Amino acid sequence: MTMKQTQGWMEMTNSIGNLLAPSMAKDHPNLPVVKAEGCYYYGADGRTYLDFTSGIAVENVGHRHPKVVQAIKDGADHLIHGPSGVIIYESILKLAYELQQIMPGKLDNFFFANSGTEAIEGGIKLAKYVTKRPYVVSFTGCFHGRSMGALSVSTSKSKYRKHMQPSWLTYQLPYAHPDDLPEGADPKVFFPEKLERDIEKLFNHQVTPEEVACIILEPVLGEGGYIIPPKEWLAKVREICDRHGILLIFDEVQTGFGRTGNWFAAQTFGVTPDIMAVAKGIAAGLPLSATVASKELMDQWPLGTHGTTFGGNPLACSAALASIEVLKEEQLLENTQKLGAYALEELDKLKQKHPVIREVRGVGLMIGIELMDPKTKNPDGKAVMEVLDDCLKQGVLFYLCGNSGEVIRMIPPLTVTKEQIDEGIKVLDQALTNLQS
Repeated sequence: MTMKQTQGWMEMTNSIGNLLAPSMAKDHPNLPVVKAEGCYYYGADGRTYLDFTSGIAVENVGHRHPKVVQAIKDGADHLIHGPSGVIIYESILKLAYELQQIMPGKLDNFFFANSGTEAIEGGIKLAKYVTKRPYVVSFTGCFHGRSMGALSVSTSKSKYRKHMQPSWLTYQLPYAHPDDLPEGADPKVFFPEKLERDIEKLFNHQVTPEEVACIILEPVLGEGGYIIPPKEWLAKVREICDRHGILLIFDEVQTGFGRTGNWFAAQTFGVTPDIMAVAKGIAAGLPLSATVASKELMDQWPLGTHGTTFGGNPLACSAALASIEVLKEEQLLENTQKLGAYALEELDKLKQKHPVIREVRGVGLMIGIELMDPKTKNPDGKAVMEVLDDCLKQGVLFYLCGNSGEVIRMIPPLTVTKEQIDEGIKVLDQALTNLQS
């Protein structure tokens, strides 16, 4: 861009508050960009920024991967919109087939929509319809979306629910959060036993299991702070559902498509749900999601009980097919496992160096760095914002999560290299040093 173009871009950006709703336009860091490619954003200021957000866990194959771009261009030569059911087209059929090959268990039937929230709505509707039961159980700290049905099971932050009264016949149980672990206790034993006690209290005092349609959870807390439960706890949830004929829904909107080092977190933890919601990384940036279940369940959901105009868009399906192909051809699952482990090792070194780091946790390339006040040990969201701003000045974009904004998210594209990991951690190290100076 020329200097004049850049100045005009920046002036327009400065007036953005008059054009867009603050809830859309005022997120961190509001960085003006003109292009993205691979692991980088190209700013309107002429600078290049290493992106460790992946567009909030969307660009798993990197920004504008050539195969994805070509698939979109080729698709546009044939079809841009297709209300599925009114017409049928090749890309949606191919995508259903390819997804069937990588899904865990008997998850082989798909309802395509546009967003993660829509996939969650579909999952809850399906569960209630086939079980003919009214209630849903979710877990404190999980985030499932902001539409009213999805919001009724979202509890990562109370402000999302303010003035909304999203009861919708739901109950919440505690997630397997490390803050609840007694000193010296084994999380693999403690959390499953605690869950058994919690669910027994719920069923004894508030709702009978025969009235519960489904239990829904994120297999790894996303917006709630990148909390990773023991697989034994997830297995206990599965066991409870089987015991009472309750359907288990996994929200894999953020954990899906390689983020945890496998296609889905269900495979990482060895626990298969009855229904899965997927989105974000599915189509490399185009709006697409899916509610996934077995054909046995989906066949009980007849025509007219759920529908969509834009879901399963032909171009989005083409992008998803290309994205799956890239994940396979470039061995990005293996890259995620390898570089995720390497990043955790390097970040653990930072933890020893910087007292402000309370904990580093991650699975695959879904990594959280929790900051605290070294004196009070309280979560420190203010420090996180200072660190994020400093990193941005140095050319690296991180994001935040956690109830108090106390966790730095490190979620680079799965195409990231060791050198880029090193660069990002070096910048983070300097920002943490500056924070404490």
